[in-house]
Amino acid sequence: MEVTVRCFATLREVAGDRTSLALPPGATVADAWASLAGSHPGLARHRPFVRAARNGAYAGWEVELADGDQVAFLPPVSGGGRTGITDGPINVMDLEEEVAGSGHGALVTFVGRARDHADDGREVLELEYEAYPEMAATVLAEIVAEAEARWANCEVSIVHRVGLVPIGEAAVAIITAAPHRSEAYDANRFAIEAIKERLPIWKRERFADGSEWKRPGA
Repeated sequence: MEVTVRCFATLREVAGDRTSLALPPGATVADAWASLAGSHPGLARHRPFVRAARNGAYAGWEVELADGDQVAFLPPVSGGGRTGITDGPINVMDLEEEVAGSGHGALVTFVGRARDHADDGREVLELEYEAYPEMAATVLAEIVAEAEARWANCEVSIVHRVGLVPIGEAAVAIITAAPHRSEAYDANRFAIEAIKERLPIWKRERFADGSEWKRPGA
């Protein structure tokens, strides 16, 4: 069977972005890693810190693959793993502290908050976000990895909230830290636009006169 392997950030620098592997029937995610590492020995030292995904969802190393699968190998996400989906309040200050460092002269924070009126003026009673959580976590990790690879020495953390989000509270927070402000601004804007385009998450605004589902940013 044949599977496609994608690598991100530091792993991509070693093994490239996309590789096709021919594997025997019954091969696992671990077998795909071993095959790739056999061609790229520099990957071996990263193994204890790598997470794997199969077809857009995190997968254990023992998961069996099927012909046509896409396997992704993801390096550690900056911010001590403070990137992903949460069903509770977002502590923006904690995220800032996680990515801020002595070598970072610039810190850019974007917070998207639940507001009490829609663009058309209708009163919003509450917001609710629904996500495909496994895939959403993978997509956020990919966005972080891509941003950190594109803007060298930049650290990124993204958290998106799901479930009911009270008016005035944060629904999403994107923190970017870099040596210079231009890198921090550019990485933050990239992350915002990538989330709007790629993240499998939907927003439900409950109005005084009914409800409506739509994607964030729509």
